[in-house]
Amino acid sequence: MADKPKRPLSAYMLWLNSTRESIKRENPGIKVTEVAKRGGELWRAMKGKSEWEAKAAKAKNDYDRAVKEFEANGGGGGAANGGANKRAKPAKKPSKKSKKDESDEDDDDESE
Repeated sequence: MADKPKRPLSAYMLWLNSTRESIKRENPGIKVTEVAKRGGELWRAMKGKSEWEAKAAKAKNDYDRAVKEFEANGGGGGAANGGANKRAKPAKKPSKKSKKDESDEDDDDESE
């Protein structure tokens, strides 16, 4: 069975992927984390984002279409299909009572 389509990149990520090399050229020896930080600063200061937002919107539409096609072909793996959700939260363990909780319960006993 084919894998589920990957989520589309945001306008910022599309822009950063195209700009990353120029940021590295302008700042030789820059760390990966610093590239992302500088990219964020440039993106926030940027005025004309509509080109990238349009590309992101197109990518989202393509993704939505691919997901519908994937699910129509028996994909999806949702609970109805018996598949496990890999992002499901693990079962919560019973919490241990803290000393504060125990002292609160003692106070309750005295008032009865």
